[in-house]
Amino acid sequence: MPLMSGTKIGFYEIGALLGVGGMGEVYRSRDSKLGREVALKVLPSGVAADPDRLGRFSREAKLLAALNHPNIASIYGLEDSGATHALVMELVEGPTLAERIHAGPIPADEALPLAKQICEALEYKGTQLIAVPLMLQFEGGRAAIQSQATVVLNWLPEVRRLVDSGQSSPAK
Repeated sequence: MPLMSGTKIGFYEIGALLGVGGMGEVYRSRDSKLGREVALKVLPSGVAADPDRLGRFSREAKLLAALNHPNIASIYGLEDSGATHALVMELVEGPTLAERIHAGPIPADEALPLAKQICEALEYKGTQLIAVPLMLQFEGGRAAIQSQATVVLNWLPEVRRLVDSGQSSPAK
């Protein structure tokens, strides 16, 4: 069940619902402590109540927080407020790549810079997280195009596979 706008989770005030997925709901939220807009991914109660899944979620967040790349959404932290658990992330404004593709053909002079940024993010992620070969499933819905034509990727599903397999650790 979606949270009501104005609900507080720690220092975060819930705003609009941005999306729903298998691992929770994502809300535009206001960080009252730092005075900035963030994305808050709130875990479903079934995940939050399961110690194994909650532990996996925490490990995923730590792996993602180790990444520092302009084309990968930043992780700001984890928030635990009673039975509610959430991931605090950079709020990336703009349409997803999937939405942009659906709108019609992308001219080459626009597509090539976007593809280059996606490749750079994939390469960086590979050098930081992947200890063994892994086939990645890239989905256009995981890439947002900001107003200055910068792509920012969100990696939770791929990192989840790495954590589950126990085959990854951040590069030192």
